[in-house]
Amino acid sequence: MYVDSSKTTINGKTYQRHLFRESYREDGKVKNRTLGKISKCSEGEIAAIKLALKYKDNLAALLHIEDVELHEGLRVGVVYALKTLAERLGISKTLGNTRQGKLALWQIMARLIGQGSRLGAVRMAASYGACDVLELERFTEDDLYANLAWLTEHQERIEQQLFKHNSAGAGPELLLYDVTSSYLEGMENVLAAFGYNRDGKKGKKQIVIGLLCTADGDPVAVRVFAGNTGDKSTVAEQIRTVANTFGIEEVTMVGDKGMIKTPQAKELTDAGFYYITSLSKPEIRTLLKAEVLQMDFFDSELYEVENKTDGVRYVLRRNPVREAEMAKNRQERVKKIQRLVEEKNSYLAGSLKRDKDVAQRSLQKKISQYKLNDVLELTHQERVFTVTVNEEILKGVALLDGCYVIKTDVKKELLSTEQVHDRYKDLAKVEHAFRTFKQSHLEIRPVHVRTEASTRGNVFAVMLAYKIERQLSELWKKCECTVPEGIDELGAIRSTIVTLKGSSCQKIPQSKGLAAELLAAAGITLPSVIDAKNVDVVTRKKLAPKRK
Repeated sequence: MYVDSSKTTINGKTYQRHLFRESYREDGKVKNRTLGKISKCSEGEIAAIKLALKYKDNLAALLHIEDVELHEGLRVGVVYALKTLAERLGISKTLGNTRQGKLALWQIMARLIGQGSRLGAVRMAASYGACDVLELERFTEDDLYANLAWLTEHQERIEQQLFKHNSAGAGPELLLYDVTSSYLEGMENVLAAFGYNRDGKKGKKQIVIGLLCTADGDPVAVRVFAGNTGDKSTVAEQIRTVANTFGIEEVTMVGDKGMIKTPQAKELTDAGFYYITSLSKPEIRTLLKAEVLQMDFFDSELYEVENKTDGVRYVLRRNPVREAEMAKNRQERVKKIQRLVEEKNSYLAGSLKRDKDVAQRSLQKKISQYKLNDVLELTHQERVFTVTVNEEILKGVALLDGCYVIKTDVKKELLSTEQVHDRYKDLAKVEHAFRTFKQSHLEIRPVHVRTEASTRGNVFAVMLAYKIERQLSELWKKCECTVPEGIDELGAIRSTIVTLKGSSCQKIPQSKGLAAELLAAAGITLPSVIDAKNVDVVTRKKLAPKRK
């Protein structure tokens, strides 16, 4: 095998062609045949191929040729892999091929690879070859902050196009909705406020995030609210999102009992949507008192009651496992209070100077904390406390242990009893998304940005990163490898820079072991040669940092 190169001049213009050929004998004569054209290869690549063919029987000799230099290249493997998946999911096309679209794609990739700040994403781009792979010119952290604002400005368009890409030809939609919060570092974020804290971070302001997902848990829209926004107040915004952005008519919104109350259910109905939610224990007791429901209906099997007046359906069930857990938990809390009473009695008996009233307040506070005010009665005689269990009230409190009621206005011909139950249970998929957002490697918290546009853009970038995360998680199930582990493995794939007589090219070596298994499972093939432009990335301007 050899490379046949020739030049032809026509009308004063010189053309060069390169053919990959081989020699063979036929009837005692030497003949040649062309295996392929490689004229589109760069001069450096042609030179590398010729050199490899020259030393094909002794490749080790290449290491001793003075004209050849080998250098460790960039960690391009994971960037190519994520770029392929982003194209497959329609993210790349939706973001567009402009500079802003490419910067947004890199921010999404950076969130999956290493999280951190915008400055960290710029530094990461230099070592992962983001500019070469994505064909990006140099950028700074200021460019990435501005790009967050661009993401916010184009968010609804991007969500709409991605929704159409992923649900083309689909029928009526069922959408899952849930709300969480994420705490902030600092006090200057424009959306920051004290509210119901789900992160366990006392003294930290927060933002509230509402996430809309399809029935299989794929995120389609995310909205950011002020930190003191109640869960129920966010539903109207998501109704507007569905109605205006996605343009679908038959929608069933699934939300938990803290979110879709009577006013929100009415809003959904008025908008022409259906809803699936659950009832709180007080609401269940109200229906029992009105004899709409009966305790006999609660069983380990599903039971449905339909209110003919308003068409509302109630799906009932008692979960025996949950019932046993709740009874055990309550009994353990009662025992803890009883032990605490014994400890306080011993403490007071040690000295008359010890204040009985302080001990009583401490016990009463703990009883309230354990939500046992109705069940336990605390009395004292002189300096000795006694706690008594009111068995009658305890029986009433335990009556609904393990019981739950799902409420919906979806017609039976659209969803059966079992389907209504299963769709409500699908809310766990949104909860999984939030856990990945907040506790996994996507690491949305703590939020460091300050402006409204940057905050919304940051959360939206995380949502888009989660779409890729879900895809990788599904593809890599059989590899017994988590997404962070897989990304680290692919991040170890580096290119090799080959320089021959002043011409350079970047080659990606063939992967082996786990990396090869991960690429095969995801259906990804890495290129053998990178058309590198060797673009440098500026890590920081020599200016005072701006507030973002």
